[in-house]
Amino acid sequence: MPVIIDPGLYQSRKSDVFWIRQRRSIPTAFKLFTGSAWMVLSRSFVDYCIWGWDNLPRHVLMYYANFLSSPEGYFHTVICNAEDFKKTTVNNDLHFISWDNPPKQHPLHLNVGDMSKMINSNAPFARKFPKNNPVLDKIDTELLFRQPGMPVPGGWCLGSGENGTDPCSIMGNTTALKPGPGAIRLRRLIDTLLSVEKFKPRQCK
Repeated sequence: MPVIIDPGLYQSRKSDVFWIRQRRSIPTAFKLFTGSAWMVLSRSFVDYCIWGWDNLPRHVLMYYANFLSSPEGYFHTVICNAEDFKKTTVNNDLHFISWDNPPKQHPLHLNVGDMSKMINSNAPFARKFPKNNPVLDKIDTELLFRQPGMPVPGGWCLGSGENGTDPCSIMGNTTALKPGPGAIRLRRLIDTLLSVEKFKPRQCK
């Protein structure tokens, strides 16, 4: 595998932009994994990455030190080589992303035509969106019930929101949680990801 050295680390003048490539063998002490740069890490796993009582996180960190996109491999490699954590992984980054076929380096931009597919995916996040695209206003209006220039209203907002007023200007119980349609979709996704068919067969593959 090539070693990629970030030119920014060695750049002395603006014209001195260059890449250094060297060849090195694939490590034998651990198996390499890659995936999304978006992830959710548990507190116990982060503690393990910091303290590294068996030195695995440190060894992997040294290997990924000069990679072009280490967030797409470091945590994946650590967790899938750690006996205490590799059976806790869920193979999904909770994003709706539309790709070319075959996939290119970057995903397609999402627009209003992708709205129903985004909703039906049950994913709480999506990317990429063009700047000021009408689909963003549609998400605010139809999914988040957010008025222009105002926060997304929660279960504690008791105002009517009529005539452009802020529904959160009247506050109720700030601990009140009222799951809306989005929470129901998220629960549906989590139930699917943790199902017998999806959970264990897709761990660290």
